[in-house]
Amino acid sequence: MSVDLLLSAGRGPQECAWALSRLLRRLEAEAVRHDLSTRRVQTVAGDRSGTFRSALVRIHGAAAQEFAASWTGTLCWQAPSPYRASTGRKNWYVTARPCQVDVPSTPFAEADVHVVACRTGGPGGQHRNKASTAVRVTHRPSGLVVVVDTERQFTLNRRLAVQLLRRRIEHGDEAVRRDVGTVRWRIHDELVRGDPVRVERPGPSVQDLTTPRRTRRGQR
Repeated sequence: MSVDLLLSAGRGPQECAWALSRLLRRLEAEAVRHDLSTRRVQTVAGDRSGTFRSALVRIHGAAAQEFAASWTGTLCWQAPSPYRASTGRKNWYVTARPCQVDVPSTPFAEADVHVVACRTGGPGGQHRNKASTAVRVTHRPSGLVVVVDTERQFTLNRRLAVQLLRRRIEHGDEAVRRDVGTVRWRIHDELVRGDPVRVERPGPSVQDLTTPRRTRRGQR
């Protein structure tokens, strides 16, 4: 099982992009402890080196959904600003929300298309009105229906109907992708400062805990 989690600094100051980079590392380290794997699908860099305005992370593993839920909401990185010593603010907020990334295309095969001949209506003479030259095609998986009666021959109408059906399915998939993208971008404006679900603070890194410090020259 995999879950895509979008972390965003929203419209916050540069410290929020810095906080996001720290929270991202904390999330990745915690995922490892829960036997989960993570992959940065997409990142948007901040103004400062090593910072991110947003990061899309794919979390994979048996407990991915529960883990993502524990990181969903407003996140707070509590530390003094590394850029503005004069500010007394220490709480920097980031939002994290699950989102849909991959939108599968609707499979299209003519074997899934049900074709029915039907009589045409309107002007066109006795042959056009009585002969079953019009075509109604139905895409069984999606239920989409198209009727074509522009040509006087059944085979031509059938070909046009299948082509039109395919295009409508493709356009429908494109509309879904646009909607998913719109929903994803709205997350950037949903940052609520305060009442965080998690408050994280700087701590000793794994390297600090495992790597002996080098002694200065002349010290033992």
